[in-house]
Amino acid sequence: MNLFVFGLGFTARRFVERASERFARVAATVTDPSRAGAGLGDVALRAFGPETDDARIAADLAESDVLLVSAPPTRDGDTVLARYRAAIAGSRIGWIGYLSTIGIYGDQQGAWIDETTRPNPSSLRSHARIETETQWLALGAETGKPVQVFRLSGIYGPGRNPIVKLREGKSQRIIKPGQVFNRIHVDDIATTLLASLDRPRAGAIYNVTDDEPTPPQVVTEYAAALAGLPLPPEIDFETADLSPMARSFYGENKRVRNRLIREELGVNLAYPTFREGLAALVAKDTPA
Repeated sequence: MNLFVFGLGFTARRFVERASERFARVAATVTDPSRAGAGLGDVALRAFGPETDDARIAADLAESDVLLVSAPPTRDGDTVLARYRAAIAGSRIGWIGYLSTIGIYGDQQGAWIDETTRPNPSSLRSHARIETETQWLALGAETGKPVQVFRLSGIYGPGRNPIVKLREGKSQRIIKPGQVFNRIHVDDIATTLLASLDRPRAGAIYNVTDDEPTPPQVVTEYAAALAGLPLPPEIDFETADLSPMARSFYGENKRVRNRLIREELGVNLAYPTFREGLAALVAKDTPA
Protein backbone atom coordinates (compact mmCIF):
# COMPACT_ATOMS: atom_id res chain seq x y z
CA MET A 1 0.00 0.00 0.00
CA ASN A 2 0.96 3.63 -0.54
CA LEU A 3 0.18 6.51 1.83
CA PHE A 4 -0.34 10.19 1.11
CA VAL A 5 -0.51 12.80 3.88
CA PHE A 6 -1.76 16.36 3.55
CA GLY A 7 -0.07 18.32 6.33
CA LEU A 8 2.98 16.61 7.83
CA GLY A 9 2.76 18.23 11.25
CA PHE A 10 3.40 16.92 14.76
CA THR A 11 0.66 14.28 14.74
CA ALA A 12 0.99 13.14 11.14
CA ARG A 13 4.75 12.74 11.50
CA ARG A 14 4.25 10.37 14.43
CA PHE A 15 1.69 8.37 12.46
CA VAL A 16 4.14 8.07 9.55
CA GLU A 17 6.88 6.89 11.92
CA ARG A 18 4.62 4.31 13.52
CA ALA A 19 3.04 3.11 10.26
CA SER A 20 6.07 3.17 7.95
CA GLU A 21 6.37 -0.63 7.72
CA ARG A 22 2.79 -0.86 6.40
CA PHE A 23 3.49 1.23 3.32
CA ALA A 24 5.68 0.67 0.31
CA ARG A 25 5.69 4.40 -0.41
CA VAL A 26 4.86 7.52 1.61
CA ALA A 27 4.42 11.03 0.24
CA ALA A 28 3.41 14.05 2.31
CA THR A 29 2.91 17.78 1.99
CA VAL A 30 4.83 20.40 3.95
CA THR A 31 5.02 24.16 3.74
CA ASP A 32 8.81 24.08 3.32
CA PRO A 33 10.35 20.80 2.05
CA SER A 34 13.89 22.01 2.78
CA ARG A 35 13.19 22.12 6.52
CA ALA A 36 10.67 19.37 7.21
CA GLY A 37 12.17 16.04 6.18
CA ALA A 38 14.66 15.29 8.96
CA GLY A 39 14.31 11.81 10.42
CA LEU A 40 11.64 10.62 8.02
CA GLY A 41 13.77 8.45 5.76
CA ASP A 42 12.31 7.98 2.30
CA VAL A 43 9.18 10.10 2.65
CA ALA A 44 8.63 12.08 -0.55
CA LEU A 45 7.95 15.69 0.46
CA ARG A 46 5.71 17.98 -1.56
CA ALA A 47 5.24 21.73 -1.08
CA PHE A 48 1.63 22.65 -0.42
CA GLY A 49 -0.07 25.70 0.99
CA PRO A 50 -2.13 28.77 0.10
CA GLU A 51 0.63 29.97 -2.23
CA THR A 52 2.27 26.67 -3.22
CA ASP A 53 1.15 23.49 -4.94
CA ASP A 54 3.59 20.80 -6.08
CA ALA A 55 2.70 19.54 -9.57
CA ARG A 56 3.46 15.95 -8.49
CA ILE A 57 0.63 15.74 -5.94
CA ALA A 58 -2.03 14.63 -8.42
CA ALA A 59 0.13 11.71 -9.56
CA ASP A 60 0.90 10.81 -5.94
CA LEU A 61 -2.81 10.66 -5.14
CA ALA A 62 -3.50 8.44 -8.15
CA GLU A 63 -0.98 5.94 -6.78
CA SER A 64 -2.11 6.06 -3.14
CA ASP A 65 -4.27 3.62 -1.19
CA VAL A 66 -4.52 5.52 2.11
CA LEU A 67 -5.02 9.26 2.64
CA LEU A 68 -4.52 11.12 5.92
CA VAL A 69 -5.60 14.77 6.00
CA SER A 70 -4.04 16.78 8.80
CA ALA A 71 -3.96 20.18 7.06
CA PRO A 72 -6.43 22.60 8.70
CA PRO A 73 -8.88 24.65 6.65
CA THR A 74 -8.04 28.27 5.86
CA ARG A 75 -10.32 31.31 5.94
CA ASP A 76 -11.38 30.36 2.42
CA GLY A 77 -12.24 26.76 3.31
CA ASP A 78 -10.47 23.45 2.83
CA THR A 79 -7.64 23.86 0.34
CA VAL A 80 -7.24 20.12 -0.15
CA LEU A 81 -10.81 19.61 -1.32
CA ALA A 82 -10.79 22.82 -3.33
CA ARG A 83 -7.84 21.62 -5.39
CA TYR A 84 -7.96 17.83 -5.29
CA ARG A 85 -11.53 16.67 -4.73
CA ALA A 86 -11.85 15.24 -8.24
CA ALA A 87 -8.42 13.59 -8.10
CA ILE A 88 -9.25 11.92 -4.77
CA ALA A 89 -12.71 10.86 -5.94
CA GLY A 90 -11.26 9.22 -9.03
CA SER A 91 -8.34 7.54 -7.26
CA ARG A 92 -7.99 4.03 -5.85
CA ILE A 93 -7.76 5.42 -2.30
CA GLY A 94 -9.65 3.07 0.01
CA TRP A 95 -9.29 4.76 3.42
CA ILE A 96 -9.44 8.45 4.26
CA GLY A 97 -8.81 9.89 7.72
CA TYR A 98 -9.56 13.53 8.48
CA LEU A 99 -8.03 14.97 11.66
CA SER A 100 -10.39 17.44 13.31
CA THR A 101 -10.75 18.77 16.86
CA ILE A 102 -13.04 18.46 19.87
CA GLY A 103 -13.23 22.24 19.61
CA ILE A 104 -16.24 21.73 17.34
CA TYR A 105 -18.33 20.92 20.45
CA GLY A 106 -17.72 24.39 21.85
CA ASP A 107 -18.55 25.13 25.47
CA GLN A 108 -20.54 22.37 27.18
CA GLN A 109 -20.32 23.94 30.67
CA GLY A 110 -18.32 21.03 32.01
CA ALA A 111 -20.79 18.32 30.94
CA TRP A 112 -19.75 14.88 29.73
CA ILE A 113 -20.15 14.54 25.96
CA ASP A 114 -19.60 11.93 23.25
CA GLU A 115 -19.87 11.61 19.46
CA THR A 116 -23.67 11.95 19.63
CA THR A 117 -23.40 15.42 21.17
CA ARG A 118 -24.52 18.19 18.83
CA PRO A 119 -21.59 20.44 17.79
CA ASN A 120 -21.73 23.93 19.24
CA PRO A 121 -18.75 25.76 17.68
CA SER A 122 -17.94 29.09 19.28
CA SER A 123 -15.13 30.31 17.00
CA LEU A 124 -14.64 30.84 13.30
CA ARG A 125 -11.95 28.14 13.37
CA SER A 126 -14.39 25.58 14.77
CA HIS A 127 -17.11 26.57 12.31
CA ALA A 128 -14.62 25.99 9.49
CA ARG A 129 -13.77 22.58 10.94
CA ILE A 130 -17.41 21.51 11.02
CA GLU A 131 -17.90 22.62 7.43
CA THR A 132 -14.80 20.74 6.34
CA GLU A 133 -15.81 17.57 8.22
CA THR A 134 -19.16 17.71 6.43
CA GLN A 135 -17.50 18.08 3.03
CA TRP A 136 -15.18 15.12 3.59
CA LEU A 137 -18.02 12.92 4.81
CA ALA A 138 -20.05 13.97 1.76
CA LEU A 139 -17.18 12.96 -0.49
CA GLY A 140 -17.14 9.56 1.15
CA ALA A 141 -20.90 9.13 0.77
CA GLU A 142 -20.76 10.09 -2.91
CA THR A 143 -17.79 7.91 -3.84
CA GLY A 144 -18.14 4.95 -1.47
CA LYS A 145 -14.71 5.63 -0.01
CA PRO A 146 -14.56 5.08 3.77
CA VAL A 147 -14.03 8.52 5.31
CA GLN A 148 -13.37 8.64 9.06
CA VAL A 149 -13.26 11.83 11.13
CA PHE A 150 -11.04 11.92 14.23
CA ARG A 151 -11.79 14.71 16.71
CA LEU A 152 -8.63 15.22 18.74
CA SER A 153 -8.21 16.64 22.23
CA GLY A 154 -5.21 18.73 23.30
CA ILE A 155 -2.22 16.95 21.80
CA TYR A 156 1.06 16.41 23.65
CA GLY A 157 4.10 14.19 23.27
CA PRO A 158 7.89 14.33 22.88
CA GLY A 159 9.03 17.92 22.46
CA ARG A 160 5.52 19.32 22.92
CA ASN A 161 4.25 19.06 26.48
CA PRO A 162 3.95 20.92 29.81
CA ILE A 163 7.46 19.87 30.90
CA VAL A 164 9.01 21.51 27.85
CA LYS A 165 7.09 24.71 28.55
CA LEU A 166 8.27 24.71 32.16
CA ARG A 167 11.89 24.20 31.13
CA GLU A 168 11.66 27.00 28.58
CA GLY A 169 10.03 29.37 31.05
CA LYS A 170 6.92 29.63 28.86
CA SER A 171 4.46 27.95 31.19
CA GLN A 172 1.59 29.79 32.86
CA ARG A 173 -0.54 28.49 35.72
CA ILE A 174 -3.89 29.96 34.72
CA ILE A 175 -6.61 29.53 37.33
CA LYS A 176 -10.21 29.42 36.19
CA PRO A 177 -12.45 27.66 38.74
CA GLY A 178 -14.31 24.67 37.32
CA GLN A 179 -12.32 24.59 34.06
CA VAL A 180 -11.28 21.17 32.71
CA PHE A 181 -9.68 19.94 29.50
CA ASN A 182 -9.03 16.55 27.95
CA ARG A 183 -5.69 15.67 26.43
CA ILE A 184 -4.26 12.94 24.20
CA HIS A 185 -0.73 11.63 23.73
CA VAL A 186 0.40 11.66 20.10
CA ASP A 187 1.22 7.94 20.28
CA ASP A 188 -2.36 7.15 21.26
CA ILE A 189 -3.58 9.10 18.24
CA ALA A 190 -1.32 7.00 16.00
CA THR A 191 -2.61 3.83 17.65
CA THR A 192 -6.21 4.90 16.96
CA LEU A 193 -5.50 5.65 13.30
CA LEU A 194 -3.79 2.30 12.84
CA ALA A 195 -6.76 0.55 14.44
CA SER A 196 -9.12 2.34 12.07
CA LEU A 197 -7.05 1.22 9.09
CA ASP A 198 -7.75 -2.35 10.17
CA ARG A 199 -11.44 -1.65 10.83
CA PRO A 200 -12.66 1.04 8.43
CA ARG A 201 -16.20 2.32 8.80
CA ALA A 202 -17.54 4.79 6.26
CA GLY A 203 -18.83 7.95 7.90
CA ALA A 204 -17.36 7.19 11.32
CA ILE A 205 -16.65 10.01 13.76
CA TYR A 206 -14.39 9.32 16.75
CA ASN A 207 -13.41 11.38 19.77
CA VAL A 208 -9.72 10.68 20.35
CA THR A 209 -9.05 11.66 23.93
CA ASP A 210 -7.78 10.44 27.27
CA ASP A 211 -9.84 9.20 30.22
CA GLU A 212 -9.49 12.12 32.62
CA PRO A 213 -10.48 15.73 31.89
CA THR A 214 -8.42 17.78 34.31
CA PRO A 215 -7.93 21.45 35.31
CA PRO A 216 -4.87 22.79 33.45
CA GLN A 217 -3.10 23.99 36.60
CA VAL A 218 -3.24 20.46 38.05
CA VAL A 219 -1.36 19.14 35.03
CA THR A 220 1.22 21.93 35.31
CA GLU A 221 1.74 21.20 39.01
CA TYR A 222 2.14 17.47 38.36
CA ALA A 223 4.62 18.11 35.54
CA ALA A 224 6.71 20.43 37.71
CA ALA A 225 6.84 17.95 40.59
CA LEU A 226 7.67 15.07 38.27
CA ALA A 227 10.53 16.90 36.54
CA GLY A 228 11.79 18.74 39.62
CA LEU A 229 11.09 22.16 38.15
CA PRO A 230 9.83 25.35 39.83
CA LEU A 231 6.17 26.21 39.45
CA PRO A 232 5.14 29.43 37.74
CA PRO A 233 2.95 31.69 39.88
CA GLU A 234 -0.82 31.39 39.81
CA ILE A 235 -2.55 33.82 37.44
CA ASP A 236 -6.25 34.57 37.57
CA PHE A 237 -7.87 33.92 34.20
CA GLU A 238 -9.73 37.22 34.20
CA THR A 239 -6.51 39.26 34.44
CA ALA A 240 -4.18 36.91 32.52
CA ASP A 241 -2.34 38.24 29.48
CA LEU A 242 -3.60 35.76 26.87
CA SER A 243 -3.83 35.84 23.11
CA PRO A 244 -7.37 35.88 21.66
CA MET A 245 -6.91 32.24 20.60
CA ALA A 246 -5.77 31.15 24.07
CA ARG A 247 -8.61 33.07 25.74
CA SER A 248 -11.18 31.44 23.45
CA PHE A 249 -9.69 28.05 24.32
CA TYR A 250 -10.34 28.70 28.02
CA GLY A 251 -13.88 29.71 27.12
CA GLU A 252 -14.72 26.07 26.36
CA ASN A 253 -15.33 23.66 29.23
CA LYS A 254 -16.24 20.02 28.61
CA ARG A 255 -15.54 16.43 29.55
CA VAL A 256 -15.12 14.18 26.51
CA ARG A 257 -15.78 10.43 26.47
CA ASN A 258 -13.65 8.02 24.41
CA ARG A 259 -15.83 4.92 24.68
CA LEU A 260 -16.25 4.52 20.90
CA ILE A 261 -12.57 4.10 20.04
CA ARG A 262 -12.30 1.49 22.78
CA GLU A 263 -15.40 -0.53 21.93
CA GLU A 264 -15.40 -0.23 18.14
CA LEU A 265 -11.70 -0.03 17.32
CA GLY A 266 -10.35 -1.98 20.30
CA VAL A 267 -7.98 0.80 21.30
CA ASN A 268 -6.17 0.46 24.62
CA LEU A 269 -4.60 3.79 25.46
CA ALA A 270 -0.94 3.59 26.41
CA TYR A 271 -1.42 6.87 28.32
CA PRO A 272 -4.99 6.93 29.67
CA THR A 273 -4.27 10.04 31.75
CA PHE A 274 -1.72 12.84 31.75
CA ARG A 275 0.11 11.09 34.61
CA GLU A 276 1.24 8.11 32.53
CA GLY A 277 2.03 10.32 29.58
CA LEU A 278 4.17 12.81 31.48
CA ALA A 279 5.91 10.08 33.48
CA ALA A 280 6.92 8.35 30.24
CA LEU A 281 8.28 11.61 28.82
CA VAL A 282 10.35 12.27 31.94
CA ALA A 283 11.66 8.70 31.96
CA LYS A 284 12.71 9.00 28.34
CA ASP A 285 14.71 12.15 29.08
CA THR A 286 16.37 10.72 32.20
CA PRO A 287 19.74 8.93 31.68
CA ALA A 288 19.80 5.29 32.80
